[in-house]
Amino acid sequence: MHYFYVPIPAALVLPEEESLHAAKVLRLQTGDEITLLDGKGGVYRAEITLPHAKRCGYKILAGQQVSTGRSYRLHVAIAPTKNMERLEWFVEKAVEIGVDEITPVICRYSERKQVKYDRLEKIVLSACKQSVQAVFPLLHPQTSFDELVKNSKAECKTIAHCYPLDKVDFRKPGAAASDILILIGPEGDFSLEEVEMAEAHGFVAVSLGDSRLRTETAGIMACAAMVHTH
Repeated sequence: MHYFYVPIPAALVLPEEESLHAAKVLRLQTGDEITLLDGKGGVYRAEITLPHAKRCGYKILAGQQVSTGRSYRLHVAIAPTKNMERLEWFVEKAVEIGVDEITPVICRYSERKQVKYDRLEKIVLSACKQSVQAVFPLLHPQTSFDELVKNSKAECKTIAHCYPLDKVDFRKPGAAASDILILIGPEGDFSLEEVEMAEAHGFVAVSLGDSRLRTETAGIMACAAMVHTH
């Protein structure tokens, strides 16, 4: 079955990029069945009525609303990696594993200060279709460390750093929480001042294991830990 993103299913026309994929790449014909995802939990069985590279028409045969199936919400705020491909890999895999929000966060030691938001959006969309995620995660615009820390309203706020300070296993504070935020730092880690600031705003210092992990690996570990904890 082929999956397509349609923000407004009632429009009965695939978005132009999806139309091109359906008509030119997959060469779907009138009568072929497809599955539509609206990103908000709607899953629709549909049938092509007019194969067209710019305005591919369809009719809806059946539909249902589904949830993520998770008992928690996980928000990963992660410092963009110097190599953009590593951040893109994290976004793709995090979506496949299960994440609800992703925010690129600029820290004191961040080597990359800008991200290609449009590119990340496309990766989120592709990963959702690949893994059949009916509820798409929120991809927030990049923000500063200070702004994120000061404004977060998450029930469980955590920060993963590499300093030899008191930390708890990430799975412990997250196990009983339904709304979890974890901060993942850049290649050079957070500054001590950032760690202190986060803790002053109610963040708990956590460990993701004994190994020193790459930024993108730490983000994946956080996603996997929540899947296996809840």
